[in-house]
Amino acid sequence: MLVRVNGVRLFVDVANFGLVPDGDRMREKPTLLMLHGGPGFDHTGFKEAFASLGDVAQVVFYDHRGNGRSEGDDPETWNLDQWADDVKGLCDALGIVRPIVCGLSFGGFVAQAYATRYPDHPGKLILLSTAARIDFPTIFAAFNRIAGPEIGAMAEAYWTNPTAEGRARYIERCVPFYRHRRDRPQVAFARAILKTEVALHFNGPRNEHGRFDFRRDLAKLRCPVLLMAGDQDPIVPIPLVEATAGSIPAHLLHFERLMECGHDIHGDAPERVFGAMRAFMADEAAAS
Repeated sequence: MLVRVNGVRLFVDVANFGLVPDGDRMREKPTLLMLHGGPGFDHTGFKEAFASLGDVAQVVFYDHRGNGRSEGDDPETWNLDQWADDVKGLCDALGIVRPIVCGLSFGGFVAQAYATRYPDHPGKLILLSTAARIDFPTIFAAFNRIAGPEIGAMAEAYWTNPTAEGRARYIERCVPFYRHRRDRPQVAFARAILKTEVALHFNGPRNEHGRFDFRRDLAKLRCPVLLMAGDQDPIVPIPLVEATAGSIPAHLLHFERLMECGHDIHGDAPERVFGAMRAFMADEAAAS
């Protein structure tokens, strides 16, 4: 479906019922709002995996403004403040109160922007394979360590000077190293709608990707936070995630450092990731 939010129509899909029979009454599940990675991708890459959480939440997916099936072709609106305002606006449009907002990778950047701009709005926050600030030399070193010098050089070439040709090579050669378990199926990018122009607008140290820094603003958070990341992640290396953990109020934070996992932690360790998410969403004490 298309839902009008802040002047554009965003593509939204709902995985399951939110109001379900429970004995002689109806029970309302919490809403899990999923923020996809990218930018320049859509929500389909993680849809099947995270829809499995439908037993504990109503799972809502959408494509960020300018991405996938959503509208928004003005580059002036391709920024974290606007994407964050769209999270709040989408919840208002759909009547979602106290959402559990889960951001993966770039979606985690948007989730942090949203939660620090509207600290009283989310019920809970889940941040997967993301960081409050990106340091590109740390990324280049991680790619060299994890994938070797050839892939490391290819990654550095793209991130230093993003181009359409470089992005195509990066997706083909570098993105497979996002998953540490090479015996597991990779994300099927052939199914995704790719918006290269949005990625090139955001990516790289000279663009917003290299400028944003939520470390100080994370002190504003008022809801429980689950932060999870893999120690073999080349694109959001674990030292950047650990620095993020240190910026979140300790009494709100549950941090899990996943060993032998890459960027796609839900693909490398699905039992642990989805188990932790279920426990976190079900923890009534954490929400109070």
